[in-house]
Amino acid sequence: MKIRNAKGFTLIELLIVVAIIGIIAAIAIPGLLRARMSGNEASAIGSLRAINSGEAAFSSSCGGGGYATSLAQLAAPATAGGQGFISPDLAGAGATIVKSGFTVTLAVGTSNTVVMAKASTCSNNADALASYFGKGDPVTWGGTGSRHFGTDERGTIFQDSSNTSFAAPANLVTGGTVGPVQ
Repeated sequence: MKIRNAKGFTLIELLIVVAIIGIIAAIAIPGLLRARMSGNEASAIGSLRAINSGEAAFSSSCGGGGYATSLAQLAAPATAGGQGFISPDLAGAGATIVKSGFTVTLAVGTSNTVVMAKASTCSNNADALASYFGKGDPVTWGGTGSRHFGTDERGTIFQDSSNTSFAAPANLVTGGTVGPVQ
């Protein structure tokens, strides 16, 4: 009988390699998912910071001390020309957009008092009101994020680590699972 001098890997060697790859994947994948969720949360915080900055600029230069109450209003450029007060990636058709796994919303805050009428604002697209309320909620709790975020005209961004969305600006106080973002 002829002895075959074959070159290559045996089935056992291939199974060992597949098992090692499986173990490495089991260790690495949860870490990658946590990193992705952390990135989504950082993006939501960045979006709310951009909204706070845009609102401050709108209030001082366009709203006569009042605030925009929708992302579309905040993204609209002045009628005289120029740029909007937030970047186009935050500009939605209304008050809500989905960005990086979070639903970002801008709405009326605790006071709906008109500070400057629509016709007097530099963008002529809506009244400027005395307050605003912004929030960021994960599209999938535990999947795209594990914290809810909220802010208002004070400029502080709050987080809630429970699965409870900020329903109103009155919830933006420190206590329990709610606190300012560090």
